[in-house]
Amino acid sequence: MGPIAIHLPERVETNDQLQAEFPSWDLKLIYEKTGIFARHIAAPDECASDLGVQAAEKLFRQYDIDRSSIDFLLFCTQTPDYPLPTTACLMQERLQLRRSIGAIDFNLGCSGYVYGLALADGLIRTGSVARVLLITAETYTKFIHREDRSLRTIFGDGASATLVEAADVPSLTGFRYGTDGSGADTLLMTKGGARAPHQAHRPRHRQRWDSALYMDGPALITFTVDAVPQLIAEVLRAAGWERSDIDYYLVHQATYKMMTYLNERLELDQRQMPIVLEDCGNTVSSTIPIVIDRLRSDGRLRAGVRSLLVAFGVGWSWAGCAWEDTWSPH
Repeated sequence: MGPIAIHLPERVETNDQLQAEFPSWDLKLIYEKTGIFARHIAAPDECASDLGVQAAEKLFRQYDIDRSSIDFLLFCTQTPDYPLPTTACLMQERLQLRRSIGAIDFNLGCSGYVYGLALADGLIRTGSVARVLLITAETYTKFIHREDRSLRTIFGDGASATLVEAADVPSLTGFRYGTDGSGADTLLMTKGGARAPHQAHRPRHRQRWDSALYMDGPALITFTVDAVPQLIAEVLRAAGWERSDIDYYLVHQATYKMMTYLNERLELDQRQMPIVLEDCGNTVSSTIPIVIDRLRSDGRLRAGVRSLLVAFGVGWSWAGCAWEDTWSPH
């Protein structure tokens, strides 16, 4: 894949601020489990498209990309501006992209970035497009009850924009996917869709309040540590790689606890699975591009470095691929 740009909302909410608001919360223990000290929060009038447009404009500006060269816009979000029209259509107009491009939303959360790369890869391989703009953006915080300690301390808002073009296709291989809808109620938003809340999947544990967003963290950890090792084995077989070929495992940044479990299960050197969520939290589909952007910035990711991209979560949905970085900023 080519260049990446990240945009995080201006407002920052720290653990110290949460401690002042809720003195009974053990923020020290929460930090030890989540690895998160701060997260960015979208403003009341700031939506996913606003964050995504900011990321895309930064991408165009920072890497001198001609917006008229974009052939397709893919927008990954679970918090669109409206049920309809397609938010990607709104973004096409705001970004002043050509009217002859394709533009679609796809509703995936934590696994969305890898799915987006696969969709871009497939579109390019058809020969119908040469340059795809993949944008991810979420504003989960708009749906979190202020007293929900488990969600409020984890999720932050953010966006990414990635340019994927024909030259990048050979560097992405071994795409593999997984889906298990029996886990739908472990991370669930019961409001905002066509199904009435009283008809929706019911969370498997009773909530303390009427919240739009619910998460069963332990169930998600159990699912992840079972599904991810098998996914990695499938990607390696498909790509024809050995574990010794991999420099980094670029994994969805769920929580420190989740990633520690994975690290132990996979028997990895800690440096092989970078954790970069302390100051931004779990940004859902934007976590992996944030990791890539930061590792490129500090020189750990550069042309020739080989990584596995591993994404998992809400759905249940998971996906992975092998990637050899070929992009250079110069």
